[in-house]
Amino acid sequence: MTGRREYILEGLHCANCAAKIEAAAKELPGVETASLDFITRTLSVSATSPQNLAGLDEAIKRLVGKYEPGVTVVPAIREHTDAHAAEGAGDRAELIRLGIGALVYFTVLLTKLSPALELGLYGASYLLIGGEVLYRAARNLARGQVFDENFLMAIATVGALAIREYPEAVAVMLFYQIGELFQDMAVNRSRRSIRALLDIRPDYANLKRGDAIVRSSPETVAIGEVMVIRPGEKVPLDGKIIEGKSLVDTSALTGESVPRTVRPGDEVLSGFINTSGVITAEVIREYGESAVAKILDLVQNAGSKKAPTENFITKFARYYTPAVVGIAAALAVLPPLLVPGALFSDWLYRALVFLVVSCPCALVLSIPLGFFGGIGGASRRGILIKGGNYLEALYKVDTVVFDKTGTLTKGVFEVTSVVPAPGVTRERLLESAALAEAYSNHPIAKSILAAYGRKISGERIASYEEIAGYGTKTVADGSTVLAGNRKLLEPAGIVPAAEPPGTVVHVAVDGQYAGYLVITDEIKEDSADAIRELRALGVRRLLLLTGDRREVAARVAGELGLDEFHAELLPSEKVARLEEIYRTKGKGHLVFVGDGINDAPVLARADVGVAMGGLGSDAAIEAADVVLMTDEPAKLVEAMQIAGRTKSIVWQNIALTLAVKAVVLALGAGGIATLWEAVFADVGVALLAVLNAMRVLKTAGN
Repeated sequence: MTGRREYILEGLHCANCAAKIEAAAKELPGVETASLDFITRTLSVSATSPQNLAGLDEAIKRLVGKYEPGVTVVPAIREHTDAHAAEGAGDRAELIRLGIGALVYFTVLLTKLSPALELGLYGASYLLIGGEVLYRAARNLARGQVFDENFLMAIATVGALAIREYPEAVAVMLFYQIGELFQDMAVNRSRRSIRALLDIRPDYANLKRGDAIVRSSPETVAIGEVMVIRPGEKVPLDGKIIEGKSLVDTSALTGESVPRTVRPGDEVLSGFINTSGVITAEVIREYGESAVAKILDLVQNAGSKKAPTENFITKFARYYTPAVVGIAAALAVLPPLLVPGALFSDWLYRALVFLVVSCPCALVLSIPLGFFGGIGGASRRGILIKGGNYLEALYKVDTVVFDKTGTLTKGVFEVTSVVPAPGVTRERLLESAALAEAYSNHPIAKSILAAYGRKISGERIASYEEIAGYGTKTVADGSTVLAGNRKLLEPAGIVPAAEPPGTVVHVAVDGQYAGYLVITDEIKEDSADAIRELRALGVRRLLLLTGDRREVAARVAGELGLDEFHAELLPSEKVARLEEIYRTKGKGHLVFVGDGINDAPVLARADVGVAMGGLGSDAAIEAADVVLMTDEPAKLVEAMQIAGRTKSIVWQNIALTLAVKAVVLALGAGGIATLWEAVFADVGVALLAVLNAMRVLKTAGN
């Protein structure tokens, strides 16, 4: 049994430091896993037992204080709106300080002054611009943090001052600070964009209490209370309409652009927007269990499940910086000792270029931002992806396996034929079938009850047993009724006389065959398009697994052009069949798409489990790695396209960062690159990478 706790690190700006905090948190006693999402500033920690959580708060505060003393650690249950305002005020103060320092610098640069006054003003502007960097470098050095961007920049600029490159030392510090400021502004803007993408949280609920309307916080509303939703307002909690008719905008949850009509008896979910008439609804779930709360929790915690590319870059950065610093030290010391005529000041300058380039922030910052943007944008399209690892897995898919009912077909069944056996009336057959299915929630059972059209009294049913993959066995009105497929009846010695095409429910009463019902289910309108587009995206195999009859599976597979189908499977047999498919798949991943309830074992076994029609379904959200909030198979295509765009932008950032750093390192070693180019290779490239990563928000959210 494990315990889990989350913290918000307010004021965390250094992506490299975030990676160090995450690595150190994993080493704390009693901690099983730890993940720090720099974009949301959320540190998620799982302990090996709930008891180990007791002293965790203080341990986390000490740990964060070691790496980033100015950061405030607070539990994630609090809202942090004040922090966003504080960030804006901090940016303004930073701009004023840099402006004054820049004014002093350009004054001394453009005027003729005495050497002593010139040196003094350069020193003053340097301290104004870089004093904070020097302070943080000294503080972190005292804590044993050598490979820190502040320390590296301090050494590089102090070294430039030591070799009398005063203008360049100040200018490089100014360029660095301005770049850092713009980088922070870009990251904060991306955070605001992500918050806007997820701005579906309701602010209040109008509750009807007697003759009065009382405004309350959604978190305080209980099940059974009655809420009034006016035009233009968000539905605050999941509810069932008891009065009124309206059009609701469901796009924030499902990505559907066409409003949906709702009327008494229909269910509305939190996050929907009422666009026309006033509706009154009874609350059916508390806020913590509502659709909007689950979606927000899934998306905001998705960063804890990092993609393989993110984990690789974190490990790469851990070795990259010390390696470059080591080369820089060798570059400063060895040539003057080994090469005749080599000047220490020249080679020290080249080493300083290496130090500035060595910070890996562009990679550590932009890559998580890219994945988080892809997940946030996908959520606005009605696609919930539970982590960057699943988003990356969707980039390269070899095999997609579909369930049939409710996935490729509508799952809306209708009894189209009632065929009684000799001596049995149509009404008696239909009534027997309805008694047998009275307690079942299966769509086929509901279609039989709808065809019967009358209410079944529970007093008539003495016992009920659902036999998975076969049907039901019920004792009703003193008779034993079997209703299901041929496999249910044959062990009892009952052999159905006919097996027509379609989904068939055979009925037997007290060991005598009573007849069968034929039930039809239509293929969804976009299923064929989805199959075609999946092939266009490079999916090699498309298969169907179903518990339905072979004839039905063959018809669906043939109409959609699937490669294979396997029918008449029990839930356990689906898992076994998926194992066989898994052994024959190519290098890409295997995706299973099902309804998220009956297919939970198969969803768990696949590389990526995708639940269809997850809107309001607790089981779907729990079982799957990806939840498609509508019943459209085409949403899987969208999810894979978003994964492709995200992966492309992430690798653009990796290539850009490493290429620029490699070029500047080579030029620096050759004495060609200056500290100006080095600073661009650090903060300039980081800024470009962040701006490029923000494109994911636009491409995924449109």
